[in-house]
Amino acid sequence: MSNYEYLSNTQLNEALRLYLTFLAERGLTHRTEQIETAESFGRVSARAVYARVSSPHYAACAMDGIALTASRTYGATETTPVFLPESTFLRVDTGDPLPQGCDAVVMIEDCVEGNGGITLFTAAAPWQHVRQIGEDLSAGDMILPSYYAIEPAMIGAMLAGGVSALEAVARPRAGIIPTGDEIVPSCGTPKPGEIPEFNSAVFSAMLRQWGAEPVVYPIVPDDSVKIQEALRRAVEQCDLVLLCAGTSAGRDDGTAAAIRALGEVCVHGVAIRPGKPAVLGAVGAKPVIGVPGYPVSGIIVLEELVRPVVDRLLMREREAGESVCVRMGRKMTSSLKYREFVRASLGYNEDGELSAVPLGAGAGVITSFTKADCLLDVPQNCEGYEAGERAVARMLKPVDRVARTVRILGSHDPLIDEAADELRRQDIRAYVSSSHVGSMGALLALARGESQLGGIHLLDETDGSYNVSYVERYLPNGGVALVECVKRTQGLMVAAGNPLGIAKITDLAKQSLRYANRQKGAGTRVLLDYLLKQSGVSPRDFVGYEREEQTHTAVAAQVAAGSADCGMGILSAARMYGLDFIPLWEESYDLLVSLAAMETPQVRAFLRVLSGDGFLRRLDALGGYSYDKPGRVKKLWPRRD
Repeated sequence: MSNYEYLSNTQLNEALRLYLTFLAERGLTHRTEQIETAESFGRVSARAVYARVSSPHYAACAMDGIALTASRTYGATETTPVFLPESTFLRVDTGDPLPQGCDAVVMIEDCVEGNGGITLFTAAAPWQHVRQIGEDLSAGDMILPSYYAIEPAMIGAMLAGGVSALEAVARPRAGIIPTGDEIVPSCGTPKPGEIPEFNSAVFSAMLRQWGAEPVVYPIVPDDSVKIQEALRRAVEQCDLVLLCAGTSAGRDDGTAAAIRALGEVCVHGVAIRPGKPAVLGAVGAKPVIGVPGYPVSGIIVLEELVRPVVDRLLMREREAGESVCVRMGRKMTSSLKYREFVRASLGYNEDGELSAVPLGAGAGVITSFTKADCLLDVPQNCEGYEAGERAVARMLKPVDRVARTVRILGSHDPLIDEAADELRRQDIRAYVSSSHVGSMGALLALARGESQLGGIHLLDETDGSYNVSYVERYLPNGGVALVECVKRTQGLMVAAGNPLGIAKITDLAKQSLRYANRQKGAGTRVLLDYLLKQSGVSPRDFVGYEREEQTHTAVAAQVAAGSADCGMGILSAARMYGLDFIPLWEESYDLLVSLAAMETPQVRAFLRVLSGDGFLRRLDALGGYSYDKPGRVKKLWPRRD
């Protein structure tokens, strides 16, 4: 009578759940290593990656044509053309640095040559066809967070940001030990009773496809001592070990016994066919899986049970692309001449439908691709889509990941990226998608159902309060909550040493000072307008009021590069660039959250991060913030039907 233990019949999902929990309790972890950015495709970031330089790092001509001072062209129309002598402009090509003293580029197609110069029939606007410093990335911006699978566009973004190497999750070494008296190397002509060993080649290919590095050991006969010795050696050298064959309850099947001799068995026998005799165990914190000898059984076990373990060791999820039908969250226009692929973010609206929001970015802004969830496939001869219309999207990320993504559209602050990374470090299934559209953009996005929350810092000039009056004005139907975040200092960012001696807001009117402003609707611009009004300074009194940047770091990048002398922003942005900072105002930066979104686990998890020690340490390191109870609801507006 045999004393071999009879196999269990655990359901597949339950077996996998039990096994992953079993491994986590024993300290399953991943290794990290430094790798070259150019060779990082398919790897997983081990830590957040930040831009070291701005992209572009100089003001660049965006078109072939002429560079000039825009004011020379004012008044040019079809009936009153302006003639420019050759001495008043410089000819440039796409990518050339913008010449000193010039603030615009005119496309060569708009230039009429003749009589020793060029005639223009349309006036140029300041900064037209000029790629500003930091248009794509500003030094200090987070390019990607921890535990992100690196895609081709991300490599370009990192290299554009001056990141030549990064810390990545190391590829796990997966040991493969073939066992069995009847198994022989797969070469030559086998004798009767001999079985060529080719499972290890199949398994190696699968492991490589998933990002692991297979290590194939010599065939071990059905000898318990030798199997245990081979297993002990493989566990010392590898992160994961596959013991091939010997998983049943037969006379010579000793895989489960070998694992028990050195470690523990979690599950022996899974309710799948083929593949039932699989053994799931560990030696210390190292996973050891007994794989059935029949090839098809082995493939099924690897696909269903080994691959999830490899994914855990790589700190990633299995990716799968597909096409889906989405509802447009906002109007999108398209050229009739082309079939267009538009990058878009996705989220579920309050009706439970996938809603697509196109990402507004030019062809040179590579980071928009890293933020996209899908590509909208717009057919030729289609003018685009109205808000609410349906469209076809090609998924760049799994659909179920969209449901786990926190969607943030609002005012820029580096703390949003830091909170997102802190959340990722706590839960690799959590994602955050953020776009910088300004405080007013946050209100409009929430009103349209495009986002779940957004950062706002809007000053009410009548009483000095923040945010509440704007919410009540622009969201009269309610359905939102104002969540406390931080107090932060706004001020003027100037070059190190403050060479122009700027000390107060009235100094913006100094002759020849060049200012870099924020976009219309940004809370920082609202504050600037208020301070200018209080000080009696007109936007016409200084150069640069109409020059718009989308983020605090983009403004800081202009000042650091010498493209601007001054710009308003937050202390953390000034610190990133080594700039001097003249504090002017303390403001409330809060998060406006949809009440429906607050019922979702991912948004609740994000809000919990705000009060956690890890995030607060990050705030202190950034500088310029004070806080009381981040994550606390300050005011709630119930929905009015």
